[in-house]
Amino acid sequence: MRRFLFLFLGVALLGAVPAVNKAHASPQGEDDARRQAEADAEKKKKAKDKEWNVGQAPLPSVKNAGPCPYVKVLYDAARYMELKDGKETSSAVGWTGEIQNVRSACQYKSGDPIHVQTSIAFALGRGPQAQGSSKDYRYWVAVTTRNSAVLNKQYFDLVGEFQPGQDRINVVDRLQDIVIPRANPTVSGASFEVLIGFDVSPEMAEFNRLGKRFRVSTPAVAQAETSAPGER
Repeated sequence: MRRFLFLFLGVALLGAVPAVNKAHASPQGEDDARRQAEADAEKKKKAKDKEWNVGQAPLPSVKNAGPCPYVKVLYDAARYMELKDGKETSSAVGWTGEIQNVRSACQYKSGDPIHVQTSIAFALGRGPQAQGSSKDYRYWVAVTTRNSAVLNKQYFDLVGEFQPGQDRINVVDRLQDIVIPRANPTVSGASFEVLIGFDVSPEMAEFNRLGKRFRVSTPAVAQAETSAPGER
């Protein structure tokens, strides 16, 4: 998402150049600027992947019988936010978590089951109401038919270990083999979805659904704001 946002901003900035400058700009110059913007965006993306270390573990080099299942994070469960007494203030925040990125790969051929692996990047936080130096987070992975019934759902525990004075950490969890049986060789991975989310309370789900989140406006002040759903 950041890559496309970066490119959009680049186009917007180019559009802000006075018309007289655009009249003198050569097509070659515009192409060079576009290529540079794309290169910069790709460089930022690679730097982010390196920071998170969410590269895919190699699967056997076998041509798949079809496309892979769609792997995505459920918006209502993408973030974990503990609020003491339900108060939506920065001083009431306990343990927090956010699923920042998901990478996936798959393998299947003939009538074999589909084997999916994922790398899930989490950003975990420790607020003023958090007690102790570690937190056991729980998240789930569900396999569904496309936009339909849940076929299987499993829960996983993720431990966040915070050093003294540390309030944010990044953790990557890898699931090496999610197996999805197929009724026959004509069923492709496109028939399935793999959904990922935190094990959240109904109140947390509603908080996420409304697009609320804490944004720091100054070094000392943070408040709950509402942003359009999908702006994560």
